[in-house]
Amino acid sequence: MPEMYVLATAGHVDHGKSTLVNALTGMEPDRWAEERKRGLTIDLGFAWTTLPSGRELAFVDVPGHEKFLANMLAGVGPAPIVCLVVAADKGWQAQSSDHRDAITALGITRGLVVITRADLAPESLPATEAQVRAELRGTPLADAPVLTVSATTGDGLDELVATLDAVTAEAPAPDSEARLRLWVDRAFTIKGAGTVVTGTLTAGTLRTGDRLRLVGETSDEATAVRGLQSRNSSAEVVVPSARVAVNLRDVAADDIHRGDALISDDAWPIVEVIDVRRTMGQLLDEGVHGLMLHIGTAAVPVHMRPFDGDHARLTLERPLPLQVTDRIVLRSPGSRNVFAGVVVLDVDPPELSRRGAGTRRARELEGRPETGDILAEVARRGAVERARLVRFGLSVPEDLSDAVVNASGGWLVHRPTLENWVEAAASIVKAKLAAEPLAAGVPEKALAEELRRLDPSLPGDHNRELVAAIASRAGLETVKGMVRPPGHSADLGPAEAGVAEVERRLAANPFAAPEADDLRELRLGVRELAVAESAGRLLRLGDGVVVSPRTPAQAMRLLAGLDQPFTTSAARKALGTTRRVVIPLLEYLDGRGWTRRIDNTSREVVR
Repeated sequence: MPEMYVLATAGHVDHGKSTLVNALTGMEPDRWAEERKRGLTIDLGFAWTTLPSGRELAFVDVPGHEKFLANMLAGVGPAPIVCLVVAADKGWQAQSSDHRDAITALGITRGLVVITRADLAPESLPATEAQVRAELRGTPLADAPVLTVSATTGDGLDELVATLDAVTAEAPAPDSEARLRLWVDRAFTIKGAGTVVTGTLTAGTLRTGDRLRLVGETSDEATAVRGLQSRNSSAEVVVPSARVAVNLRDVAADDIHRGDALISDDAWPIVEVIDVRRTMGQLLDEGVHGLMLHIGTAAVPVHMRPFDGDHARLTLERPLPLQVTDRIVLRSPGSRNVFAGVVVLDVDPPELSRRGAGTRRARELEGRPETGDILAEVARRGAVERARLVRFGLSVPEDLSDAVVNASGGWLVHRPTLENWVEAAASIVKAKLAAEPLAAGVPEKALAEELRRLDPSLPGDHNRELVAAIASRAGLETVKGMVRPPGHSADLGPAEAGVAEVERRLAANPFAAPEADDLRELRLGVRELAVAESAGRLLRLGDGVVVSPRTPAQAMRLLAGLDQPFTTSAARKALGTTRRVVIPLLEYLDGRGWTRRIDNTSREVVR
């Protein structure tokens, strides 16, 4: 499949964007009859062509009228390349500035400028180009190529096509291995196929059969890729950048809206609160209400809590899959203007409850790089899983700061915090074993709960490996879920003599488990037997049956010599024991997978 690139148009209404796309592709991007009747693009249009190099170029044609700025943002938002169109006979106009600001806010750095309708105002071309250069000064398109064309006469189209080829050739290769986030711009039903969504694939790879998650305005559910199309052709695999149509399973088109997203399941944080930094536009001041957030094709109302003129917290009306470094446009509903452009700094920000917390948060964010601060993320949490930071959109280097410890299980731990946890773990284990000399150790769960009681920042979920790492650094060992000093064995105290007597009897006859009366005479109760089992000296089977830890293996050697399958009665005779012992012993062997029940009366040894 040839390389494909996606380019969005931008520019003031009636400056010839759709006519230009038609001239380049031979396709009419305006899809609605009303659009063709009025000569006015209202919604997104799509077309494509093959460049001389063989690369495919797909166009997303956006409306230029100020009433349809939201639609324009939905088209430009996911596009990696932009073509800003200015008519020679009209020059730079209001929506030219609005679209320039949107491009700047979205952080789109690759593109070109086309001055159209050159045949209508040839004498204005030098002045229009100078005006364009002046208006683009200081923006991502300041050094973009500026071309002059007439879609009507065809003048300049060959040079434009060559420039499009050059721009796409210089574009950085998209990451086909990245996690998927496809912003939906259309959803519809095709008879016989079902639900289809379209969008611009800028990263990741789509394959037929992929299991995905649809996160949207009214839905959050699992789905699967039934089929794929790109450029009206079926495909098994689609790689970026590309316009793609995705046939989905198990979801109705009526439940999908523009701004929903198809994502790799469990790969993205779905967030409602983010901390951001202003990149352009108005200061993020108090008293601003009713803003709309635009990213990809999504438009979501947000509440803004400013920290200072450059930093703020945004609370979204509905959750979105976002990451650190995402570029966002903020605008007032009904306004043609971009209020501000912001970049996401934190998708899991801390709660702010104390007086002056906003001012302190502004200071924390002020020096934070746009790509994120690993040390700050780890220090605030004490410990965090590496995979979680990757989901946030952070790149976690192999060589970490000295203040961050790469612990087992993929945990990154703040060194000063880890030292406190290690000291606390040693003290907890020492104190509990001093208070309970019969204990074989401290259960991992109990240690974790006690550490969290002392320091609530210790993660409470999936923390078993983290607690084990803390214990290890404290010079402790973890055996069968019990944390203890190396070489520690339970002090059986007065029970030692009774346990030793049971061991002696079982060594003589491993299948002659002591009766309950025998255990009482030896002063071995439930607690003493549990400690002896934790120490590896006895094994409790069930129904009060106590044997040696070696008894199951000894039984297997005898059972393997029986005709297979064998009955419980045959096993009892072979082992020279009673039903009281043989039944729980056989059930234990079944549980280990050493023997297998055939029916209600027979078993066989698993070879």
